[in-house]
Amino acid sequence: MGELTYTNLTEQLAPACAELELIAFPHADPDDLLSEEDLVVYSRTFPEGFFLCLDGDRVVGQAGGIFLDFDFDNPQHSIAGITGEHQCGNHDPEGDWYYGTDMVVHPDYRRRGIGSALYDLRQELVRARNKKGIIAGGHMHNFADHKHEMSAHEYVEKVAAREIYDATLTFQMDNGFELRGALENYLTDEATDNWSALIVWVNDQYRS
Repeated sequence: MGELTYTNLTEQLAPACAELELIAFPHADPDDLLSEEDLVVYSRTFPEGFFLCLDGDRVVGQAGGIFLDFDFDNPQHSIAGITGEHQCGNHDPEGDWYYGTDMVVHPDYRRRGIGSALYDLRQELVRARNKKGIIAGGHMHNFADHKHEMSAHEYVEKVAAREIYDATLTFQMDNGFELRGALENYLTDEATDNWSALIVWVNDQYRS
């Protein structure tokens, strides 16, 4: 492993990014993951919102997102419904929030600070563009171990209270995110019964 560098998505790197999706999420429905075609469209729509980590020429981490408006009074949504075609079709440059569509780190490169660095890049973009913050559907990594004894909503509440450790959600909380409930039928995932958590990072430097 060499020195890691960070850059934005390009059309040329789309095939490598699509391959990373399949490596990182072997149990996911491939139709729910970003394909090469999706990534090519993304690279033409909002490349500055899609960050990559490279080890030499190898893509080992990526984090994508688009700008949009969000109705917190009606928070239930699916990732496909809110992001649109190719997971970037609903990108609105004037939108108040950055919606995180993708966060992937190659299994061989985890625990090297890549995830935190990608979160930092997202937050820098949000501050630079004066957006209200970041929203995403957080993967409920350890819910499978608890779903027979509690609901998804109860699980999120216990993780938020730090009564239960979740490999993904606890990491996101450590990076400044709040857990604001559970999202039903967010994406196809047998392990979580299609549930995800609504996570929100608020930009305290936002100027109205």
